[in-house]
Amino acid sequence: MAEFALPTNSKIRSKGKVHKAAPDATAVKQFKVYRYDPETGENPRYDTFEVDTATCGPMVLDALIKMKSEQDPTLTFRRSCREGICGSCSMNIDGTNTLACTKAIEDVKGEVKITPLPHMDVIKDLVPDFTHFYAQYSSIKPWLQTVTPPPSGKERFQSPEDRAKLDGLYECILCACCSSSCPSYWWNSDKFLGPAILLQAYRWLADSRDEMTGERLDELEDPFRLYRCHTIMNCANVCPKGLNPAKAIAEVKKMVVERQI
Repeated sequence: MAEFALPTNSKIRSKGKVHKAAPDATAVKQFKVYRYDPETGENPRYDTFEVDTATCGPMVLDALIKMKSEQDPTLTFRRSCREGICGSCSMNIDGTNTLACTKAIEDVKGEVKITPLPHMDVIKDLVPDFTHFYAQYSSIKPWLQTVTPPPSGKERFQSPEDRAKLDGLYECILCACCSSSCPSYWWNSDKFLGPAILLQAYRWLADSRDEMTGERLDELEDPFRLYRCHTIMNCANVCPKGLNPAKAIAEVKKMVVERQI
């Protein structure tokens, strides 16, 4: 029988610290935050932060910024736009992969548990290592590829109908919420490209201006790179932009079949 267990140095062993709210706090909310610093050699832990939501913005990211500014400056996480555009603050909140900047504190009943994206190496605290994820993105050559020269002094135009085919694809912000929620990506991330990268791959396959469709499909047609997707729809359920990577993957599979008929 297979046994699945965390590596010894990944198990939660020590009791975390408790950061109390100010005595005059009027609306205290508890946040249980994953903490890990490889430089200390210590195992991960959960720290408890008491945050006065009456003096805090409405989103989980606001609470994290308040924790770092007022309670523990060593707390580490990524953030940038605060508008759900850059994808920097992707993490697991209350058991679901999402963006901290668009997750409202009031949507979580009781204690708010915050961890890094699952099944990815952790650099520190809430910061996952995206090195492999970005290498996979680079492997699909995410740019327009053509062999014919562009019209003299003009852009490569698209009809409104062709442009509409990119809706639901170009909005992807590469936050990795979908890929890190996919069991196939958990077990085969070394070979399976995952929902986010395959959606990005289809974005270029669907672009009427791109002239490397055959070459792109050749690169994707593989038992692992493409066909590890079993359409369980975790990716669509967690996407903070409301996209459907599973549908894009199905379209890629259909293109592979159609060119053989």
